[in-house]
Amino acid sequence: MCLASTSPARLMLLRQAGIDPVTRAPQVDEEAVIAAVETAEGRTLSPDEHVLLLARRKAQDVAAAIAADDPAFDGTVIGGDSMFELDGQILGKPHRPEVATARWHDMRGRTGVLHSGHSVFRLTPGEAPREAHAVAAASVTFAADVADAEIAAYVGTGEPLQVAGAFTVDSLGGAFIERVEGDPSTVVGMSLSTLRHLCGELGIRWTDLWTAPVAS
Repeated sequence: MCLASTSPARLMLLRQAGIDPVTRAPQVDEEAVIAAVETAEGRTLSPDEHVLLLARRKAQDVAAAIAADDPAFDGTVIGGDSMFELDGQILGKPHRPEVATARWHDMRGRTGVLHSGHSVFRLTPGEAPREAHAVAAASVTFAADVADAEIAAYVGTGEPLQVAGAFTVDSLGGAFIERVEGDPSTVVGMSLSTLRHLCGELGIRWTDLWTAPVAS
């Protein structure tokens, strides 16, 4: 398996699920892709459309590169993309401490939705690539009593700066999240249950992807 991402969180998630993929960074200009489609269609894409489009483009880019570099490759390519929505507003990666701080002041005590797009390509030598794709979503409720000092300390770690929504559920940010509704792995970056269903659509048994496959 190849993960079309260099996200440490997605890689760790798959490894914890028994899968140890190789990784390859997709060469996709995300902003340009979204701008081109929205301009062509004359509208703003919904969060689900946004993450699915980027997940598919990323997986497609890496699948094409692998097929060109190694025509004998027999396996799967997985791509994903995520964004966080709070009251209709899309919150991407904050990048700057002041932005992350402002978001946490606004998010505490509220519930938002993490949208995650998934694309799985099956590459078989001598055959055309096959793809399955889907979107998963999970709601996240933040604690209302997160103090300003706690927000400052969390932002000071740098963790929330490079993640969608400015939070993590599987690391330092987890203590400030009171409830997750939906597949919790969605909030990490990919829904494992969704990936299993997509692999099944392509005739791939999930347990065969484990590093040490179970007996039939």
